Amino acid sequence: MARAAAPPSRTRRPPRAPVDVRGWLGGIRLSGFMVIMLGLVVLAAFVLVPTIGTYLDQRQQIVALQQAVQLGQDEVADLEAQRDRWSDPAYITTQARERLYYVRPGEVVYLVDNDLPPALVPQEQAVVSDEVQQTRTDWMSQLVRSVTEAGLAQTVAPVTIGVPDPAPTESTPAPPAP
Repeated sequence: MARAAAPPSRTRRPPRAPVDVRGWLGGIRLSGFMVIMLGLVVLAAFVLVPTIGTYLDQRQQIVALQQAVQLGQDEVADLEAQRDRWSDPAYITTQARERLYYVRPGEVVYLVDNDLPPALVPQEQAVVSDEVQQTRTDWMSQLVRSVTEAGLAQTVAPVTIGVPDPAPTESTPAPPAP
């Protein structure tokens, strides 16, 4: 049997001779036009690099300002929704009844104490000891962890001053009965 010839991609090439860099660089001729064009390219690089940096900084500022505007618009929309809610007499009546315990004439209000199921009732507090006890936690590592977590937080809760909550939560304790 005859052996099949190898495909052309598998043929061996003769080893290349080392390139003489000095001879190659010696063949480059610099003309006046080439020097001027090379100078213009270098000058353009020096002029454009700071301009591109400024452009990128401005784009980042624009994005940050757009996000701030969006947050402001969201806050305005929330405040307008709250204003609309507070203009509704039924909502005002409900809030006065729930938060301030206002009642209509002739109504009787019953405040229930200890309405928790037995499983959720807090356990009795242990007697306070007179002896100094050693804690089993490292307060320094907890302090550092708390500071780093606070510094790396991505979102900040908006602070609303003088604006009541739209609806009370169930976790707020009831004021003592008169």
